[in-house]
Amino acid sequence: MSQTEIPRRRAVRFVLRQLIHAAFGLFARVRVIGQENLPAGGPLVVVANHFNFADPVALIHVLPWEINFIAAAVPGFAPRWATVFPKIWGAFWVYRGTGSRDALKLAERWLKQKGVLCIFPEGGAWAQVLRPPRPGTAYLATRGEAPILPVAIYGLEKIFPLRLVNRPEVTVRIGKPFGPFRVQGRGRERRKQIDRIGHTIMEHIAALLPEEMRGRYSSDPAIREAAKPFEAYPWENAIEGEIVS
Repeated sequence: MSQTEIPRRRAVRFVLRQLIHAAFGLFARVRVIGQENLPAGGPLVVVANHFNFADPVALIHVLPWEINFIAAAVPGFAPRWATVFPKIWGAFWVYRGTGSRDALKLAERWLKQKGVLCIFPEGGAWAQVLRPPRPGTAYLATRGEAPILPVAIYGLEKIFPLRLVNRPEVTVRIGKPFGPFRVQGRGRERRKQIDRIGHTIMEHIAALLPEEMRGRYSSDPAIREAAKPFEAYPWENAIEGEIVS
């Protein structure tokens, strides 16, 4: 698929969604909190914590809309199934450690078509605590002029290995939409505003998580201190197009 083409694979996605519903019914007890906060539709940017490679699958299971994801072209630390699924579902591909302008432009177009876009602001799943956001989320939140829906997902790490008895509980907690944001000015001042918006987004997600998972956004100094080793972005020095792991 061309990077300039918005993925609309309704038949494939319908089949995948049914398989996902069946899998969660067999292997987990999914508790959804805050369904009353779901808006009628887009334009909408869904933002969620990223603790597990199955997070996108959980969102597809819970959210009622056709979703396009911002996804890493080469997922680091990922099991094989997690690299195959996004290619079948379709996504806006980004390369870690880069701006990936084509993907951001596609996402902006999708929002203008009143689509629903999902982003994991942390940029990867390498810890069970909330980490700082990558700048792309806040950039889209301001460029797309779309409301933002915060979602927290936790408990997925208990699913594997899969089992039919003693199914673990997975919680998906949906917050109230907020935004959209508009940024004034240019240069350094504009970047500061976007950074502040990014942290505002993370604070909304943190409010939906248990205290011990909030990382640097926790009110507990001990939790904030314990989260510091996980805050560094593993692909900070990646070159666009290179394979990372």
